[in-house]
Amino acid sequence: MKLRALLALFVLASLSFSCSSRDDDGNSATDIDCLNLGTQELDITIQESFTTLPSKVSVFFKVNGSDGSPVAGLTPSNFTIFEQGRNDDCYNEISNSEASGAISPNAQIFSNNTLLVLDLSNSVLSTSLQELKQASSSFIANVMPAIPTDSFKMAIYWFDGEDILHELQPLTTSAAVLQEAIDGITEDISNDPSTDLYGAVIKATEIADDIIDVSENEELFAAASVVIFTDGTDQAARYTEQEAVDAVSDADDDISFFTIGLGSEIDEGILSKIGQTESVFASNAAELESVFNDISNGVAGQANSFYLFEYCSPKRDGSGMNNLVIQVINGNQDGLVQTSFDATGFTSGCE
Repeated sequence: MKLRALLALFVLASLSFSCSSRDDDGNSATDIDCLNLGTQELDITIQESFTTLPSKVSVFFKVNGSDGSPVAGLTPSNFTIFEQGRNDDCYNEISNSEASGAISPNAQIFSNNTLLVLDLSNSVLSTSLQELKQASSSFIANVMPAIPTDSFKMAIYWFDGEDILHELQPLTTSAAVLQEAIDGITEDISNDPSTDLYGAVIKATEIADDIIDVSENEELFAAASVVIFTDGTDQAARYTEQEAVDAVSDADDDISFFTIGLGSEIDEGILSKIGQTESVFASNAAELESVFNDISNGVAGQANSFYLFEYCSPKRDGSGMNNLVIQVINGNQDGLVQTSFDATGFTSGCE
């Protein structure tokens, strides 16, 4: 994640860090091997890491399964922390009593944003509008927290045949406001019966990229999910399939893409390319709520698979040779990530 502004926040207290998903920094692979930490079915990706005086080490990371699926709902009991200084032959486990360690999901430095993008072309409005509204309502209820928080926001957009991605509801933390927007959709909302699917994909991606950039400028870690529903193929032909797929491929790494297709006129192959995170399909309007619920689980899982680990390190060595391993155990699966930090200036008194 590109968080230049975040590091500025810690300019007086932040020291150099390096990170990898396995062992690209600090010690050799044999040093990690001395821990005998299992077979590594989980993939842990460090988004950012920093230190804060007097001795706090902070690591923000994401956990996925070997198939790329998000791993949400982990608690401190799922994590074990190991440190190694230059005088240690192997890593030593850090106890909570010694280091005041804490794992927090969706901390105050995290912003998760969902864009729900609905096809409201004539075929939807005339045949499946009520089912779409019900499915969208379930999606909102499943994704948005029961108690609003600044860490979770959603916006709703819609498209038809115009070269415009219409904003139905800007980003909000309120599920009630989102529900009101869905309730307000009427059969006469659209003036163009065509379908500008590729244009909607490109524009939604641009909006998501802008949201990530704004969040980073506000010194927040950020992630976004773009969820696109359609019952057909692109008919407007303003943009090409390749342009839409390229927009998705070139988007910020912290944007997830989901697609929902309805009926027999969709192209599942194209929707799968656009929905690179997950794609689902409903054969008829009666199945819409079920497939929307499937996608909502994926969106919520993406958001809740980010974790902030913070602890007070006992290290006082400023040589840059202090290594840290975070091990995650979830059922019969495990994974680890290694990073290193410079403890220059570390003293007691960390909270």
